Amino acid sequence: MFSQDPRCIYRRSQTGEVICQLRFPEILTIGANLPVQFQEAIRSEFPQYAARKEAPAPKLTGAPGNFRLEEQEQTINYQFVSADGFWRVNLTSRFISLSCARYTCWEDFADKLDKPLAAFIKIYKPAYFERVGLRYLNFISRKALSLEGTPFSDLIAPAYLGLLAEEDVADNMVNRCTVEAEMNIRGGCKAKIHAGPGMVKRNGQQDEEIKFIFDQDLFMPGKVPVNMSAGALQTLHNQAWSIFRGAITYTLHEAMGPTDI
Repeated sequence: MFSQDPRCIYRRSQTGEVICQLRFPEILTIGANLPVQFQEAIRSEFPQYAARKEAPAPKLTGAPGNFRLEEQEQTINYQFVSADGFWRVNLTSRFISLSCARYTCWEDFADKLDKPLAAFIKIYKPAYFERVGLRYLNFISRKALSLEGTPFSDLIAPAYLGLLAEEDVADNMVNRCTVEAEMNIRGGCKAKIHAGPGMVKRNGQQDEEIKFIFDQDLFMPGKVPVNMSAGALQTLHNQAWSIFRGAITYTLHEAMGPTDI
C-alpha cells in the first residue's frame, strides 16, 4: 500500500483539486467583525472577495422518546479568490482552508499557503489546531492519457478495484463499485480513502467520461500546536504521495509523464 518510490512530478497530472483545511476552537470575533486586516494581508494574491451565510445541519438533541432537531446558528464563510480563479482561501469562525483547482506540485501549494496562514495566526492567534487536513481529489481520465480501451485493472492496484479486479468482470459490466476505507497510518495521521469509477461534474457541467476517482482525505487530529502546523502538513503530504504511488500501476505512472524533482 505504501510505496517507497521517490516523489516525482507528473506532466499530465490527474489531480483535480487539492484542499488544505485547519480547524481550530471557535473564534467568535471572526463572525462578529469583517476580516478587514486579514483581507489587507492577502489581497495582493487573493483580490476577489465574497461572503455567504451557511446553516449547519440541525443537531439531534434530547433523550430516547423525546428526540428533537435543534437548528444551529448560521456561520459566515469569507472567501478570497486569486485573480485567475484557481486558488481560494476560505475563513470561518472554526476553520481556514486553501483549495487549488490547478495543482502543480506540493512546493507551489505550500508557498501559496504561507501568506494566508501566517496572516491568520498573527491576527487571530488560535490556541491550537484541532484538525490539520490535506485532501487530494484525483480524477483519472483514460482519454486524457491516451489509454482508451485499457481496463482500470491495468492502471489501479487490486486493493482499490473491488470486483473490477476480477479477470471475468469487465469495466462496462459494473454500474457502481467503490472501495471506502478509514484507517490509522504512520506519523499519527488518519486517512479516509474513496476509490472507484464515476463521472465528475466540474463548473456545473457533467463530464460523460467514466473516470477513476481516487480521493484521499488525510488528517492529523488532536491539539496540534500552531508552530507545528507546517510540519504536520508536510507529514500528510508525504503520506499522500506514498499512498497514491502505491495505488497506481507502472502503466499509469508512465502514462502521466513522471519527471524528477
